Amino acid sequence: MQKLKRARSKLSVGDWVEVRSKDEILRTLDVKGQLDGMPFMPEMFRFCGQRFQVYKRAHKTCDYSTPYPYRMRWLPHTVHLDTRCSGDMHGECEAGCLLYWKQAWLKFVGEDRKKLVNLTTGSPSDGDVVPGLNGCSESEVWAHTQLPSPDGGTPTYICQATQIPYATTRLAWWDLRQYCEDYWSGNVGLRRVLDGLIYSTYYHLSQAGIGLGRPMRWLYNKFAPLWGGTLFPRTLGVIPEGKPTPFTALNLQVGELVRVKSHEEILKTVDAGNRNRGMYWDAELVPYCNKTYRVLKRVTKIIDEKTAKIVEMKTPCIVLDSVVCQARYSQCRMLCPKSMYSYWREVWLERVEVDVGEEPKTEEVVMASAPSRSC
Repeated sequence: MQKLKRARSKLSVGDWVEVRSKDEILRTLDVKGQLDGMPFMPEMFRFCGQRFQVYKRAHKTCDYSTPYPYRMRWLPHTVHLDTRCSGDMHGECEAGCLLYWKQAWLKFVGEDRKKLVNLTTGSPSDGDVVPGLNGCSESEVWAHTQLPSPDGGTPTYICQATQIPYATTRLAWWDLRQYCEDYWSGNVGLRRVLDGLIYSTYYHLSQAGIGLGRPMRWLYNKFAPLWGGTLFPRTLGVIPEGKPTPFTALNLQVGELVRVKSHEEILKTVDAGNRNRGMYWDAELVPYCNKTYRVLKRVTKIIDEKTAKIVEMKTPCIVLDSVVCQARYSQCRMLCPKSMYSYWREVWLERVEVDVGEEPKTEEVVMASAPSRSC
C-alpha cells in the first residue's frame, strides 16, 4: 500500500481550497482523532466538501496555556480558513476560536495544476494512509473531546486551543524567519511588518530602564495624532490597584450598534493593572477606539486554555463583529494570525441610536491581505 506524502506546497492567503470529505479526513487521523498532535474536532465536520479561501497561513500561533507573557509556537502545514468553532461539543464554549486546518485535510482548487498536484499527491482519496497511523472512526473523534473528572466534577476538554503545546514547537520572538513568512504568505503587508518591528523596538527601548520610558511615551503621545493614532498603546489605567472599577449594564443584544469609547475615556475605567472587574484592557483593543461596530454576541463561558475546563464569567462580555486581535503590540507574539475575538466590557462601549429609515454606518475592519468572507 502506498503511503501519503505530506504536502510540501505551502498555501497562501487567498488560495481557494476544498475541505476533504469526512472519510478522507478520518483516514489521516490517529486513534485520538489527531494529526501531528492537532485534533480534528466534531465541530469541523460541517465544513466537509465546502470551498473557502485561505484566510491566513497558520505557520505560527500564540500559546495561552502558559503564564504571561504568552509565547509564540511554530505550527507547520496548517492554515486558517474563515471558519470558527461553534463549541457545541466542548461544553458550549462561546470563544469562537478560528479553526486550524492541516493541509492534509484540504484540496487545492485553482488553475495552477502544478500546485494542485503537489498538494494532493497520494491523497487519502487514493486509498493511502498517513505513515504510522491507522485512521480513526467518527465516533472516536467525538469521544476524544473531553476527559471525565475522577470526582464527577467539571470535565477536562480537548480542543485545538488546549492542544497547542503538543501540536507545535517553540518559536523565539527574535527568529526573523517568521516575519519573512508573515509577508511572503500574504498574512500581512510589508508596511505592517515594518510598523510592528518599529513599535517593538520603540517599546523595548522605553522599557529598558535607562531613563527613556517617560520621554519616549510623551513623544509618542505628542505625534501619534498626526497619523490618526491615539495614546501609547500600553498606557496604564488611572484607578489605583485595589480600588473598585466602574460597572455599566447596557444589556446589549446581538445586532445592536455600539461605539467604542476613546482610549482616554476607557483608561478612566481600568486600574493601574489595566483591569476592569477582572477583565484586562489590552493594547490590541486600542485600534478600535472611537469606531462603530455591531454586537456579534454576548459571551458568558469559555474554555480556559490553562486548565482546559469551562469557566463561567461573572459578568458577560461583548464580542463585536469582525473585531479581532491583530497582534500589533503583543509582546513576544507579534503578527500572530490567530485572530481571536476581542472581549469588551459594556462600560467601554456606548449604544448608538439609529433613526427609523436611517442606514447605519459601521467601521469596515479590513485585516491585512485577508480575503473576503466565505462562510
